This record gives sequence, C-alpha cells and structure tokens, in this order.
Amino acid sequence: MDFFAFVKPKNELESSPDAKQNVPFVPEEMWMKCPKCNTMLLTTDMEENFNVCTRCGHHFRMSSKQRIEMFADGESFVEHDAELTSSNILDFPGYDSKLEKAKQKAKESVICGECLIGGVKTVLCVMEAGFMMGSMGTVTGEKITRAFEYATENRLPVVICTVSGGARMQEGILSLMQMAKTSGAVKRHSDAGLLYITVLTDPTTGGVTASFAMEGDIILAEPNTLVAFAGPRVIEQTMRQKLPKDFQTSEFVMQKGFIDAVVSRDKLKSTVAKLLKMHGYKEAAQ
Repeated sequence: MDFFAFVKPKNELESSPDAKQNVPFVPEEMWMKCPKCNTMLLTTDMEENFNVCTRCGHHFRMSSKQRIEMFADGESFVEHDAELTSSNILDFPGYDSKLEKAKQKAKESVICGECLIGGVKTVLCVMEAGFMMGSMGTVTGEKITRAFEYATENRLPVVICTVSGGARMQEGILSLMQMAKTSGAVKRHSDAGLLYITVLTDPTTGGVTASFAMEGDIILAEPNTLVAFAGPRVIEQTMRQKLPKDFQTSEFVMQKGFIDAVVSRDKLKSTVAKLLKMHGYKEAAQ
C-alpha cells in the first residue's frame, strides 16, 4: 500500500517564511531598556521626561550638554575655559590612547560657564560621565577653581552637578592635589558670603566626594545616587561586615545628615532657582 504525505494548505492568516520581512524595523537608537523595571522606552519619551523612566522613575545618566540644557534658561549658557583639555603630563603608559578615546565622547570631564537659572545669573559647572567617568584630573581641578574665582570676583552663586569615579590615577599626586586646590577656592567663595549649591548625581565617589562635592552650602542629590568615597565592596572587605542593602545611596546618606534633600530630576531646576532667590539673588535685568 502506498502512503502519501498530507500537507495542509496555508491560508493568508498563517505565517510564512516571508512574514518576517513584513515586520516593521525599529532602529535601536529609537528605544532603550530600563535596567530597573525592564520596560522598553522610546527615546523621544525619555527626552521629554529628562531621561527618567516613565514607569518606575529610574534616573538614567545624562550628558553634560543635556544637564546644561536642563538648568540654563534658553540659550543663556556661555562656556568658560573651553580651551583647557587634559594631556598626558606624566607620560603614563597607555594614557594617550585613553584620552583620545574619551575625547571622542566629550571634550573634557567638566564644563564650566555662566548662565541664567530662573533668571538669576549663576556660575554653572557640570561634570561629564562620558569622559573617563568624570574622573578628576589637573584640568578638572583647574576649571572648577577658575569657576569659583570668577564667581567670587563677580559675586555670583555657584551650582555644580557632580558625577565622578574619583581622582584620575594616570595623573598621580597632581590629580590628588586638586582636592585641596578646589577646596581652597570654595572656602574663598564662602568667605565672600556667596552661595554654593551642589547637585550629586550617580555616581559621585572618591576624591570628588572628599572635596568640593560635599562642601556645598546646600547639597542636593538625585534619587538612588551612589554617594561614596570608597566602594561598598572595599568597605566590606576591610571591615569584614555585611553592609545594608541601600548603603551609600543618596537616600541613606540623607538619613545620616550629609545631604539636605533628594530631589527628582524634573524638580531640580525649580528647586535650585527657588534656593537662589531665597538667598537674596535677584533676577538679572532683561
């Protein structure tokens, strides 16, 4: 007896080998995945929401350019000392190639300048995670010091948005010296009776935390920001103790009295503008 294979005919509703060709292609740059809740998010929605997840509120990292646009009124930002860029001053092996790679993402680890925030003339410094995780080298310290000196001379408040992995080891002791250098500039600004506000963003660690980041008259932080000197693994290995789950988050640090307020990103500019005006700074004449 002969047997014949029965093949069920396909109808138009069933998939075919060519069906995948009809699926619309969505470029990767049009969406991103939230690392906290795994929601797929349109980049356009993220831009409108200050790079904050619309579902769980996770704060994505922002570039220095994005933060400047968020804080500065209109096109009011004017950059200072843009010509200062990092170089391999100690001939550290491999540092030239790392700098070249970093400069493809951003021109330096901090951008400093002057702008209007809520109409108030302010010196604004924003650190850049894309440039070697905002690590503090000699140029970083020099630009921040000059920003404070300019603010002191012109009697202006200073606002700094920090993000940093700490001092830059490729510049050795010269990098560590920036902690004292920037702290001296902060003190002179304070002695002149001027306001300094810091905004801590994820992560703020190492030598930056141990110097100008925690020296503000008012210290704000974004939610769930890592704020630390040494990382939790180093501390656990040293103390041989298990740390709390939320250890070194901005919320934990605020409970211990080191931060004045944790502020969501959509309210940061209005909060800073309100603080500036509360301390007697007037809106600039138009």
